[in-house]
Amino acid sequence: MTLLTTTVETPFGDMSLIGTQECLHVASFTADLDELRDRLAPPLRTHPIRRGETAAASALRAYFAGDIGALDEVAVSQPGGPFHTRVWAAMREVPPGTTVSYTELAARAGAPRAMRAAGSACARNAICLFVPCHRIVRSDGGLGGYYYGLATKRRLLEHESVTER
Repeated sequence: MTLLTTTVETPFGDMSLIGTQECLHVASFTADLDELRDRLAPPLRTHPIRRGETAAASALRAYFAGDIGALDEVAVSQPGGPFHTRVWAAMREVPPGTTVSYTELAARAGAPRAMRAAGSACARNAICLFVPCHRIVRSDGGLGGYYYGLATKRRLLEHESVTER
């Protein structure tokens, strides 16, 4: 299997993707192919990667053009245990333009007392935006953390809340 990579210019900087036509495996605000490859599931790291357009890239462009639900249709897969997988699935259920707390995310993943573990799953998320960890906030409404910085998280939430649906 050959993986495809493309870099999409966004208002938040270049975002690079690695996946196939059927499934996205990595999405990150970086153009560093080595960094992206390191975030792949270990069995995929040995596969050749070539430049190529994917449905995920088209969905990303649509998202930034105002179709904030466009990312929801893209299949994703990333390495993680059963709990992280449940948390990432629960994140994908948080509608654009809304947020949930880490506590609520843990409950949605079936472990209401595991809010720190839910936060860890957010931190390990290799498919940003498509698995929308930016929609997860602290119980007091504060932004919490974000791999790409709180200013980016705030701007993403603003993009989703002011865009027409």
